[in-house]
Amino acid sequence: MSGSTPFYQKHHRHYDRGYRSKELESAVSQYQSSSSSSYAARRSSSRASASASAALSASSGHVVALHERTTPIPCSYTRLSSSYSGLEESRLSPMPKRAKPTYLAMDKENQIIGYVVPIFRGSQEYASGFSDTEEARVKESAGYMARRNLFTSGLEMERTEQTSRKVSMRESAERISLSKRIYENEEHHKRMNKDSLMHAPEFVIKPRSHTVWEKQCVRLHCTVSGWPDPRVVWYKNNVTIDPMAHPGKYKLESSYNVHSLEINRCDFDDTAQYRVSAMNSKGELSSFASIVVKRFKGEVEEALPMPRHGLISEYGITFDTHIVDGFGVSFGREGETMSLGATVIISPNLARYQPEVQWYRDDVLLQPSKWCHMHWSGDKATLTLTHLNKEDEGLYTLRITTKSKYETYSAYVFVRDADAEVEGAPGAPLDVKCQDANKDYVIVTWKQPAVDGGSSILGYFVDRCEVGTTHWSQCNDTPIKFARFPVTGLVEGRSYTFRVRAVNKSGMSRPSRVSEVVAAMDPADRARMRGTSAPWTGQIIVTEEEPAEGVVPGKPKELEVTEATKNYVVLSWKPPGERGHEGIMYYVEKCVSGTDSWQRVNTEIPVKSPRFALFDLAEGKAYSFRVRCCNSAGVGEPSEATEATTVGDKLDIPSAPGRVVPTRNTDTSVVVSWEASRDAKELVGYYIEASIVGSNKFEPCNNKPVKGTRFICHGLVTGESYVFRVKALNAAGLSECSQESEAIEVKAAIASPTPPYGISVLECVRDSMVLAWKQPTFIGGADITGYFVDYREVINGVPGTWHEANVKAVSDRAYRVSDLKENRKYQFQVRAANMAGVGIPSLPSGTFVCEEWTIAVPGPPHDLQVTEVRANTLVLLYKPPVYQGRDPVNGFYIDIKEADAEEEAWRGVNEKAVLTNYMKIKTLKEGETYVFRVRAQNKAGVGKASEPTEPVLAETKPGTTEIVVDVDDDGVISMNFACSNLTPDSKFVWSKNYEEITDDTRITVATSGGKSKATFNMLAEDDIGIYSCAVTHTDGACSSYTLSAEELKKLLELSHDHKFPIIPLKTELAVELQEKGRIRFWLQAEKISANGKIEYVFNDNSLSQGEKYKMNFNKDTGVIEMIMESLLPEDEGTFTFQLQDGKATNQSSLVLIGDVFKGLQKESAFMRKEWHRKQGPHFVEYLSYEVTPECCVILKCKVGNIKKETVALWYKDGREVKGDEKLTFTEGVLNLEIAQISKKDAGVYEIVLKDDRGQDTSTLNLTEQGFRDLMNEVFSNIANSSTALKIQSTDEGIRLYSFVSYYNEALQVTWHHKDSAIAFTDRIKSGVVGEQLWLQITEPTEKDKGKYAIEFHDGKGGLKRTVELSGQAFDDAYAEFQRLKAAAIAERNRARVAGGLPDVVTIQELKALNLTCNISGEPLPEVVWLKNEREIVSDGHYVMKLEAGKYASFTITTVNTTDSGKYSILVKNKYGTESADFTVSVFSPDSKK
Repeated sequence: MSGSTPFYQKHHRHYDRGYRSKELESAVSQYQSSSSSSYAARRSSSRASASASAALSASSGHVVALHERTTPIPCSYTRLSSSYSGLEESRLSPMPKRAKPTYLAMDKENQIIGYVVPIFRGSQEYASGFSDTEEARVKESAGYMARRNLFTSGLEMERTEQTSRKVSMRESAERISLSKRIYENEEHHKRMNKDSLMHAPEFVIKPRSHTVWEKQCVRLHCTVSGWPDPRVVWYKNNVTIDPMAHPGKYKLESSYNVHSLEINRCDFDDTAQYRVSAMNSKGELSSFASIVVKRFKGEVEEALPMPRHGLISEYGITFDTHIVDGFGVSFGREGETMSLGATVIISPNLARYQPEVQWYRDDVLLQPSKWCHMHWSGDKATLTLTHLNKEDEGLYTLRITTKSKYETYSAYVFVRDADAEVEGAPGAPLDVKCQDANKDYVIVTWKQPAVDGGSSILGYFVDRCEVGTTHWSQCNDTPIKFARFPVTGLVEGRSYTFRVRAVNKSGMSRPSRVSEVVAAMDPADRARMRGTSAPWTGQIIVTEEEPAEGVVPGKPKELEVTEATKNYVVLSWKPPGERGHEGIMYYVEKCVSGTDSWQRVNTEIPVKSPRFALFDLAEGKAYSFRVRCCNSAGVGEPSEATEATTVGDKLDIPSAPGRVVPTRNTDTSVVVSWEASRDAKELVGYYIEASIVGSNKFEPCNNKPVKGTRFICHGLVTGESYVFRVKALNAAGLSECSQESEAIEVKAAIASPTPPYGISVLECVRDSMVLAWKQPTFIGGADITGYFVDYREVINGVPGTWHEANVKAVSDRAYRVSDLKENRKYQFQVRAANMAGVGIPSLPSGTFVCEEWTIAVPGPPHDLQVTEVRANTLVLLYKPPVYQGRDPVNGFYIDIKEADAEEEAWRGVNEKAVLTNYMKIKTLKEGETYVFRVRAQNKAGVGKASEPTEPVLAETKPGTTEIVVDVDDDGVISMNFACSNLTPDSKFVWSKNYEEITDDTRITVATSGGKSKATFNMLAEDDIGIYSCAVTHTDGACSSYTLSAEELKKLLELSHDHKFPIIPLKTELAVELQEKGRIRFWLQAEKISANGKIEYVFNDNSLSQGEKYKMNFNKDTGVIEMIMESLLPEDEGTFTFQLQDGKATNQSSLVLIGDVFKGLQKESAFMRKEWHRKQGPHFVEYLSYEVTPECCVILKCKVGNIKKETVALWYKDGREVKGDEKLTFTEGVLNLEIAQISKKDAGVYEIVLKDDRGQDTSTLNLTEQGFRDLMNEVFSNIANSSTALKIQSTDEGIRLYSFVSYYNEALQVTWHHKDSAIAFTDRIKSGVVGEQLWLQITEPTEKDKGKYAIEFHDGKGGLKRTVELSGQAFDDAYAEFQRLKAAAIAERNRARVAGGLPDVVTIQELKALNLTCNISGEPLPEVVWLKNEREIVSDGHYVMKLEAGKYASFTITTVNTTDSGKYSILVKNKYGTESADFTVSVFSPDSKK
């Protein structure tokens, strides 16, 4: 049954009997055995009473709390509701829930000794139901319970009846069963309203540490609560455990909020600190446990090295850690993403060994979050800042911890403000935090930005956003200047984030980074959620709990003003001791000092938190405050009033910091120190600002306040001079700026140089040796002033005492050491010196024997230097050997090889020895690293090679510049070289043929800033050579320029042009005519300044502005012009424009004489006349003609400047003809149409346009050639309208034809056969029928085959239409001709009745009838006469005759009535038959009467 399991175990979802200790199992078994019998007897009666008394007894709070020895369990099960209706009402109530009572037993020293169990107060009526009195009391309590629900979330009424201890224990079991039902119902309603349940993760059971033997398995488990369900992640040494990355090694399980990590076959690598992290939207919580893996004595893993003496770790191994390729000082901007990384080398490198990797910012350990992601790849640690904010600025430190030791690496990260959304707006505030959070109240603090946008910040706005939403609401209506603000009006149980925005007169800044999530809840509840339970003492102490129904709360305690500004006042107090068990709320009252009038501030809703912020107080007035408590029983007495508090800022702005002292650090940073602000309260930090001397513009060096009085300002420009100032800040604001520091030039601090290296012997005689060495890799930031050489003798391998070889420093990297003893062995060391001092000596050289060299070949060259390194070329400089050999040196050979190649890879660069001490090598491959050496030769041969150079990478470095040769306006030739990477000690060194120029007779050098100019004093052949410029104290900035004889010639020519300059002209002087016949002389200069002068000359006489000449000079376009109204005979001659602009001059002339002048004069007069003509009605387009496709001729002209009164008259040969009579201003076109043109239409056509302003005439000559041209255009249109030649067969032969749209009798056409004109005969004829042009070929033969064409003549090229009459086309046409011919013959020779017979013959009886008709046909046709379709036979009555073969006669000698009828004559021969009909009607005289 449900009551058999104690609540403190059923409360946990991971309940397991295995968790019980032996003492606990014994106590439970005794309790069950003693209560089971009585419980069973009372089960039936108590079931009814339990349901009836749920509102009174279920929430009495009498709970027995037992605790396991090793695992703490919370003493309280949950808040209990009195009934289901009470639960629902409590869930909807806006009032806070009652805090959980604490049942801890304390001794006199306030040490926890156990738990207190309040006695349950039963009654006799409990078993049998309510009595009448009890029912009445319950009804009376209903009103009190309704009032109490305003202040508490559950019914916690207590029975006041006393009962025995035994009954209390028995009835507790029944309440446990009822509590479970109530708890399940409450869980259901909580899920219906998740906001009331949401809380940060909490470890109910934490993982514990383990020590195991190697190859055993171990399991860590924990129980986590929280809503929403937390996400659990396991870490090993702060590195996320990924089971997929180590298959079979790790196993992760999660079930019912129980989470476990199982590690199989543990080994030494598994010894580590393990962390489990639980995180949800309300927060994150972690718990730690350690695992130590032990090994049996004598067992050593083969993969691990044997132990050795020295520092021994737990593994028996000393790890050596190195951090390389670290991150440097970094600069980012808000909103960007930045990654910091470093390569970590750990030796020995053990499989699966993971060091502890930690990241710190300003000595604060960073944890993985949405703002920073950490990654460890096994050899590289990376920190990614996903979204930079100014909070991310600071000193970042990477710490790698092994079992032996730890290594750290640090660098500073600067975060600049993002671009303001509004120009001039301030930067975003930073470091927004929530403090002193309570049920409905929280204090938000922040730090002021370093950038105010150019105008002082007016204040700040605080925004809040409820977790789970995206809506931001503004908390204050007016900006506040104090960097702390109390936010009220929060909803208890809800979580919020906050942000802050700054505002000045220009606008609003970007919002700050949001704060951490904060919950509006009682601090005591928050502490209980995060805290741990009291330890189990093994005691259960039972006490009585007195009833507290209807207790009016007492006075609040310790009321005080915790914060006062001119915008608000914050009060805080402690709850009263007498307040009952229900929740209490507070009323705050204020009183103006000097009066007794108390005014309640929060009249509508009492506050829940023991803190309150008052706004809208009058600045400068003094107020006193007091607080009253209230609950359902009423309002308590007020607290003691506070002292009078004057409204105003109590926290003063800090004073300005003291003296600021800058100190050199590196070539891009300066160390700034200052004196702290005096008497500064609640100091937040300092902002440092820097300004380039003379700019008066200060920029922030840090965007996050620093708390110390020393800061390194990075990101400065090398060589610039800066001044610095400092501002202090606290919550009240920023202080005044400190005094500006002294100016300091940014350059690296000077140090002594590192040791030289590469000591070698150049020459050796009996008592001296010449040594050479290489320059130190670091010269300490200053030029090396010299070297000191020491030597010592080596006797039997034992070095002696060092002796100074030179007292005075030598500047060359070669020195002769004298006073040595022959055949003795010596070692040498060299020290370099600069203005900072003498550096440490080099390592001792090898042992050299002092014996005279007698070899014939020269010694090795020395002092090899590489300069002008580019992607494919470089220049190698060297000095000749000190030892010449028997003969002088007569050349050098340069060898090259890749830096990582073997010695056998040396190869020569030059096949022929060079005589110079330098050589440009042009055979390099970009990206490859090389070394070089040099060998000298004389007549005896090639000597020993020099020491090789340091490896050189063939690349063109970014920012590399070259020497630029320039010729200025005065013709001065100079070489210019610029360098942007200068240091304060950098110098430009000019050389000719790689020897420094010290004589200024040929070249003058001038340097300013990062530019140097070498000017030739008088360029001549003596200056031919290679010129180079190198910049000291840079990364090899240098360049060269080769001045050859050809280049010298070009430069001298260019210098002459610059010394005697000419104004360039885009166009020479030209002339053009303008409107009214004006004459415009003009030219355009390509480049001329505003100070240019123009001289106008005609025939060597200067011209000036006047009525005849109008001059103009457009200085923007360079156009120069002179305008004349007309040309007179005296204007014939030469016009010249002379230009002068400073030293530059030029001129251009135009000759106008003879025909050129006359032609221009005539054209000018014509244009002037035309202009006058156009002042009245005139022809825009003169009379012309147009031939339409229909071959109509239209005479047309276009007129302008016409009006309604303007008339137009047409004339032909002096006679007026009718044309267009209507003129319109829109069209202005006049037409005269000639429909079918012929020779009679030839003539001279004229049109006159006139009105009161004048008249204009246009004439068109259409006679002779003009008419011929017109007709040719007509013929051209006719030809273009012609169709293609087609073939047609006739009974006479073959006809070729083409149709035209219009035919004119004057059209001339020519027919061609086989490209020859056809001579017409009786057999071949041509003609025209309508619009058809044809060619008839009678009786065609084979000769008539071929290509035929018809050619239309239009006076130009003409037009031909062709057709091919051959092949199938001829055969088809000829066959059709034969068919038609036969048909024509048949038609011509067939039998015919030509005529002569009437249709009807009426004749009198007894008369004679004679009819005759003509017949034809070949051969002679046969004639048959028919009567009523029957053949008539010739006899005496009918007489039929055929005379002359063409006259047929029919005679009826005596007509009678029987002769009436239809008669026909039928003629026929072999070609056909034809008939003719007539009717004979016979009448008698009597019948007619």
